[in-house]
Amino acid sequence: MTAGGSIKPIAAAMVLAALALPALAGQPTKIDFVDETVGTEPKSLVPVVGIWHIESDSGKKVLAVDGRQWKEGQSSAGIADKARALYGERYAEFLDRVQAYAYFPYVIAPNIENFTNGEITVRFQGLSGRIDQGAGILFNLKPNGNYLTVRANCLENNLVLWKFENGKRSSVKWVRNTPTATRQWHDLKVRIIGTKVEGYLDGKLYLEHTLAQPVSGRVGLWSKADSHVQFADYTVTAAD
Repeated sequence: MTAGGSIKPIAAAMVLAALALPALAGQPTKIDFVDETVGTEPKSLVPVVGIWHIESDSGKKVLAVDGRQWKEGQSSAGIADKARALYGERYAEFLDRVQAYAYFPYVIAPNIENFTNGEITVRFQGLSGRIDQGAGILFNLKPNGNYLTVRANCLENNLVLWKFENGKRSSVKWVRNTPTATRQWHDLKVRIIGTKVEGYLDGKLYLEHTLAQPVSGRVGLWSKADSHVQFADYTVTAAD
């Protein structure tokens, strides 16, 4: 059970319906957690896998994935209700894939239903984690649970584009020697132009890859296993 407890079916539907506004081209959608409550599960992003709650960093509210309590196969509290609110009749298919990927915590931005082109940015800092200190931007999330993520790792100093498809994870593109110090804030950005994916860390372009198919679907934030990572200033800017 997550720090904020479960979300009841009606409450989950109301929250998602209230936030489900289309992202306008060129107009940033920014989530800064200023209206959230420290110690509770976030309301502005929907936890799907893992333990997510609001923390304070030097007086600023931030989102944290708390892998210190991580257990393999642990979905977020109230996930069935959240999945139903997100995907309607296809929620069972989505839940099946979530269980296959339960090693990898993630949250979804409920107000962005179909991101195809543009930029997604976030600030993050890795606090702890013996197995991993992973911070990723998730995108191309489909109703069947398949998705892509570009992630940095404070333990490995690399930037990787991962593909999660049909219950299996595979690497698409690796870039090594990307300095990512623990307990320091870093900027991560993913830029999508048609089928082209670009990954930036601290303002520097490290990763470039061309996908077989254009990007579409929901977006969010991603982590792995025992990572305790904080996120701030999550921004999605859609392009035409």
